[in-house]
Amino acid sequence: MSPSSPIQKVWKPELYKIQLEAPTPKPLRRTEPITGLGEPCYYGTEYFGEMGHQAAESLLENTPDGSYLLRRSPNAQEYYTLSVRFNNRTKHFKIYFKTGEGHYLQEQAKHYDTIHELVADGLINFHMQLHAAPIIQQINQQTRNCYQQSPYMTLNRRKLRALSNELRKSIIAKGNCEPDAKSGNNIAVTNSTSSKDNDADLILPLIYEKAHTFKIHTFKGLNWCEFCANFLWGFTAQVPAKCVPDLKRIRGVFGTDLTTMVQLYQCLIPFVVRRCVEEVEARGMLQEGIYRVSGFADEIDALKLALDRDGEKTDMSESTYGNINVIAGTLKLYLRLLPVPLITFQAYPSFMQAARNTSISDQIRNTNVAAKKLPLAHYNCLKFMMEHLKRVASHYAANKMNEHNLATVFAPTLIATPQHMTNLTEEIFMLSSLITNCEAIFN
Repeated sequence: MSPSSPIQKVWKPELYKIQLEAPTPKPLRRTEPITGLGEPCYYGTEYFGEMGHQAAESLLENTPDGSYLLRRSPNAQEYYTLSVRFNNRTKHFKIYFKTGEGHYLQEQAKHYDTIHELVADGLINFHMQLHAAPIIQQINQQTRNCYQQSPYMTLNRRKLRALSNELRKSIIAKGNCEPDAKSGNNIAVTNSTSSKDNDADLILPLIYEKAHTFKIHTFKGLNWCEFCANFLWGFTAQVPAKCVPDLKRIRGVFGTDLTTMVQLYQCLIPFVVRRCVEEVEARGMLQEGIYRVSGFADEIDALKLALDRDGEKTDMSESTYGNINVIAGTLKLYLRLLPVPLITFQAYPSFMQAARNTSISDQIRNTNVAAKKLPLAHYNCLKFMMEHLKRVASHYAANKMNEHNLATVFAPTLIATPQHMTNLTEEIFMLSSLITNCEAIFN
């Protein structure tokens, strides 16, 4: 790649600048000694002993991004919990340590010598996923989505070449003593200098140290349906009526348009929504803080990957995912990643206008009209979700989640709010009314 390449111009100033802007680790230090089991020798004063997620979120609530603490979750076995603040939210991760191997989140994941390094790498990863997606998209367009031509590969070429040389030498050494299949004699393998150089590129490792997880969920400009090549006039009609999506072309269910999903699986409600709701209603209705309490982020990611890979056959039973908050968190993630929100951009103003009516009967009547402006797939899914949340709210005495609390949790997920809007008071009121009056609105 030449120094004047446009890819270089994109990579050097923009991605590097975004990476430098990532928050840095800020350990929260305890001031009192730990009672009970004491602290592990490989943690310091950032370890707070046994502590639940709610206490951790309370401690980190008003801290800047990058703040973190370590704790032992109640009833935890063989792992500790890392609670870290990012994008004004607290994320929780199971964390492990092995002598000689360091700190890690998963056995097959990267290992770190210190907690500081682990958190720093994670914060950069979060920050890049949040802010670098448009730049990654531009690079992919310029390299025709070829990972080997990307600047990341260029910058890591020296390391990859070193690994390739070692692999090539081992193959050549094995080949020098390879017996002839017919005579049993050893055949010497000779290579010219030029062929060795070529081998170094041909035997590049297939498994890279760190996978990219950037995803683009919004699109600008002209777009065509990748299934039938018809032009898309709008995301509310993303798949033309005569277009039947091919399951082989769907790269997973998360981030796929709702209309595409129901046409693909010939259903009213996407199986992700239906399966998650069934699990929550079977064993989470009495769970205090259901939908408000965060599940472990790594387990949510694992369930997401399983649903993308295995579809309806995914095992979501209690024996596999004992923490019901993981199921609830996965449902919220699915709805949050929809390219078109459940309450679409076009219907959003009508819903808000209906909620401003002072008369309850007018609210219900006008919200019914607004709901009919939704695409059919969105209408059915919204109806299904509101009825579910109504049933959750009916157990308020046990789960502490009434209509308002549930609306507070789901408003940023279900509603197409204008970008950078932070005050969602009206949206929460509208969604709370939608849950409370769902039977009258949708029937």
